[in-house]
Amino acid sequence: MNVSYCISNRTLRVIELNTLPMPKANKSEVFIISALRARANFGRLFSRVENDRHSLIIEKRGTPRAVLLGLQDYVRLAAPEPEVLCLIGEESGASGTSALTSREIEKIIKTARAVRAKKSQSL
Repeated sequence: MNVSYCISNRTLRVIELNTLPMPKANKSEVFIISALRARANFGRLFSRVENDRHSLIIEKRGTPRAVLLGLQDYVRLAAPEPEVLCLIGEESGASGTSALTSREIEKIIKTARAVRAKKSQSL
């Protein structure tokens, strides 16, 4: 019997992995698989991590050795968004400015700088 463990909401449950693809899971679930299984099915596991945003813990001889996770999850973990940016994002969504394009933002900035320059010249 090929068994893997699934960690979800700080609980551990055993999932039987006799067949691929891996069982459906919540995005917050992490699967633990053997290094041999990961090597044999890397393409499928890679797609699962990339498309479904799941994380995989790869173990060798019962010891966790590596983690396979998507780029978005890695960036979120490596460089977490500061709280101030979260607040700015929420305000932007509430005011509707989150829908602005880069060109519109650049135009607003250019206008604000021109107004500031005129004020400093008149002083």
